[in-house]
Amino acid sequence: MNKSIFDEHINRENTGSVKWDKPALQSIYGSEDVLPMWVADMDFPSPEPIQKALIARLNHPVFGYTVPSESIYSEIQKWVNNRHQWSITKDMISFSAGVVSAIGTTIQAFTEPGDKILVQSPVYTPFFDMIKNNGREVVNSPLRLEENRFAIDFEDFEEKLKTGVKVFLLCSPHNPGGRIWTKEELLRIGELCLTYNVIIVSDEIHADLFHSTAKHYPIASLTEKLADITVTLMAPSKTFNIAGMQASFLITSNKDLQVKLQNAQTRQAFHGLNILALTAMESAYREGLGWLNELTEYIEGNVKMAEEFIASEIPGLRVMHPDASYLLWIDCRDLGLSDKEIQERLIHKGKLALEPGTKYGPGGEGFVRMNIGCSRSLLTDGLNRLKLAFS
Repeated sequence: MNKSIFDEHINRENTGSVKWDKPALQSIYGSEDVLPMWVADMDFPSPEPIQKALIARLNHPVFGYTVPSESIYSEIQKWVNNRHQWSITKDMISFSAGVVSAIGTTIQAFTEPGDKILVQSPVYTPFFDMIKNNGREVVNSPLRLEENRFAIDFEDFEEKLKTGVKVFLLCSPHNPGGRIWTKEELLRIGELCLTYNVIIVSDEIHADLFHSTAKHYPIASLTEKLADITVTLMAPSKTFNIAGMQASFLITSNKDLQVKLQNAQTRQAFHGLNILALTAMESAYREGLGWLNELTEYIEGNVKMAEEFIASEIPGLRVMHPDASYLLWIDCRDLGLSDKEIQERLIHKGKLALEPGTKYGPGGEGFVRMNIGCSRSLLTDGLNRLKLAFS
């Protein structure tokens, strides 16, 4: 097999990396001597066209206030249409400094302190954080495990909506499970939210990272009625490994929701993305497809490698097969260890830093999340450390 551009190991230490810098590891894991396979950024170089676009912009010596160009709107529209078969207009797009910031903005725009917001745990940690930090109430409809895959308990979901929920935070594709919801599941979610007058905020940051065996559907693309109650959050950050650029965008066709979002951003004093974020985003969507196709093929190879290794070498663990992304949700419950014991084994015996499942709320107990967005050599090291931790 020809050597891939993703086989290169890049030293990220002492670059201000949350993932790799030793002070950060010491603060979070209590040890500098661990292999970091936790936070969700990849260890691959970002696409060369993005690097070149940023260098070209840096060659201009003035970095004043800026506004999004017409071309960046056009590139986003083309990308969403080609990638997800969803036709959107320029006036449906607004920008945010990252998807977590956008979640906070939607919470402030569409709810008041004390209002109820629905989530489905286990789920991306900032869902809980942003609700609580804004003085809203978390309402949880736990996902079910069915044959090692997440499933929605629609009976419970509806009962929770009946309690006066104002907003539903949908994670699509799901983080940490990598699950892509089917069109039928999304339509049923939408029908229930329409029935109970609930706004859908759909975090689709991993939407572009679907594997060859799956297809992602933006929930707002399915019907006009669903589009009217939905704000979709997307970004190039996970897709093209530019999370540090802090660039994302929101999509909604509902004019009233748009006004509320604009008002919330005005109160936050958010006036737009910086020059380099806009440059990187535009280049990503204009020139990044070839790189992304190679990436997803490589990630699928990593998934296969990890699944086969764990099945043969660590029979006490089970991997939830992901439909999207470069994250593995690993079931450690058959080991009979507490979450504290799992982390102690990983950190002190395996010298491996993984995300504890408890961070993702009820249902995450006994699980860990592993980032395999890395070279095969680093993945091999990580898998051997995982084996050592539980040997």
